[in-house]
Amino acid sequence: MSGTTANVWKFGNNIDTDLIIAARYLNTSEPAELAKYVMEDADPEFVSKMSRGDVIVAGENFGCGSSREHAPIALKAAGVSAIVAKSFARIFYRNAFNMGLPIFELAEADEISEGNKIEIDFDSGVIKDITTSKDYRFSPIPEFMQELIKSGGLMQQAKKELAK
Repeated sequence: MSGTTANVWKFGNNIDTDLIIAARYLNTSEPAELAKYVMEDADPEFVSKMSRGDVIVAGENFGCGSSREHAPIALKAAGVSAIVAKSFARIFYRNAFNMGLPIFELAEADEISEGNKIEIDFDSGVIKDITTSKDYRFSPIPEFMQELIKSGGLMQQAKKELAK
């Protein structure tokens, strides 16, 4: 798996699933509909400001709160290509990979500023902040989890395996 180059949107610590996609929008699980409201309560203009392929960089405990799969579904459908955070809530971590959304734990995430351009190399475990020319290392994603991302998530991977 290669990687992604993207613009950074910055969020703080303890971004819970209700900030990612508010409960008032959970009357649907249609990804395109959920995408319209991603991060609305944290930044009401986020969806209109971001571009497809952009990356969210956050603090500790990203995705805490409920175990709803709607959060990674909405982020992915909105065009967020990856999330880099100091840490993730465990259920969000698993849900993100199950939905095919790449996420990376990086202790130095707070050093990356909003508006910077970064390049993430999934294979080597390097995030290059192109704006500051600084490199950061994370543990590369295991191959089987990279396969989940390539396939588009767990359900797509299962369909691929059944087709063999």
